[in-house]
Amino acid sequence: MNPAAPAFIRGLHNLRPSHRGCVATIGSFDGVHLGHQAILQQLQQVANACKLPSVVIIFEPQPHEFFAGDKAPARLMRLREKVQALLAAGVNRVLCLQFNDALRRLSAEAFVEKVLIDGLGIKHLVVGDDFRFGCDRRGDFALLRTIGSQRGFSVTDTVTLEVGGERVSSTRIRQLLEQGDFASAEQLLGKPYSINGRIAYGQQLGRKLGVPTANVHLRRYRSPLHGVFTVTVKFADGSVYKGVANVGVRPTVTGDKKPLLEVHLFDFSRMAYGAMIDVTFHTKLRDEKKFNSLDELQTQLQMDIAQAKQFFLL
Repeated sequence: MNPAAPAFIRGLHNLRPSHRGCVATIGSFDGVHLGHQAILQQLQQVANACKLPSVVIIFEPQPHEFFAGDKAPARLMRLREKVQALLAAGVNRVLCLQFNDALRRLSAEAFVEKVLIDGLGIKHLVVGDDFRFGCDRRGDFALLRTIGSQRGFSVTDTVTLEVGGERVSSTRIRQLLEQGDFASAEQLLGKPYSINGRIAYGQQLGRKLGVPTANVHLRRYRSPLHGVFTVTVKFADGSVYKGVANVGVRPTVTGDKKPLLEVHLFDFSRMAYGAMIDVTFHTKLRDEKKFNSLDELQTQLQMDIAQAKQFFLL
C-alpha cells in the first residue's frame, strides 16, 4: 500500500473514488488520550495488515453538543487540534461529518449504507462493543457484524485501556482538570494538557493595567478549565515563554458568555497578533472572581504574577 499523504476530509460530498477501500473507526476522540491512542494503534495494525489506508470518522459538532448545546460537557480540544493530533498519531485520513438533522434522522442501516459502504467502501471496522448509532439507537456492534458479513466488511472490538484500575476516558480527564490535577491528567493524556490557538486582538485592557495579554478565542461553548494558571507558551518558531493565564468569562470587565484564554508572558514585548501558540498548563493559582474595581483587579493580577514567578523561580 502507498496511501496518499495524510488528509482531512470535511463532509461526505468531498469523498472521492480514490478514498474507497479502507480500515475505519468511529468516535469523538476528544483529547486523543492514551485510550484513544491504543485504539488508533489497533486501527493502524489492521490497516497495515490489510494494506489499506486508516480512516477515523468524527462528527462536528460532537453529537452530545448537537443535542445539549451549551449544557454539553466541555471539550478538551477544538476540531483543529483534534485533527492535528489524529494525523500526528499516524492516521491516514480523518473524515469529519457534520452532525445535523439530516444525519441524526438516518437509521442505523442507512448510516452504514450511506457512509461506510457507499462513501468509504470499508473493508474493516474497529468499534467498541458498546457503540450505539442511528436515529433509533438500534445500531450496535451485533448489527454491524451482521451487515458486515452480508456486505463484505469485518468488525472487531476496540481495546480498553486502564490506568490506576480505571478506564481512561475524556470524562475522567475533564474531572481531573476541573480539580486542577494536571499531573494525573497528563498520565491519562500521555502529555501535558495544552490549548492551541491564534492570538487575537482584544480590548487592550491588560495593557492599560500594566499586564499586557495575548488573547485566544477558545471557540467552544465551555472550557474544561476556569481560573488563573501558571503556563508555558510555545510559538511556531520554537520559542518558549513562561507566564500566567486566565481562562474564563472576565466577570469584572464584560461578563462574556463564551470563555476566553488570556495569557501574560514574562519577558515578552513583541507584537504577536495572528501568531499560533500552544499554551501548556502547570498549576492552578486561584478561581476566577469578580472584583469591585479595576484597581482591585490590578492588585490581584500583580499578586498572580508574583506567585507564578515563584512557581517558576524567576
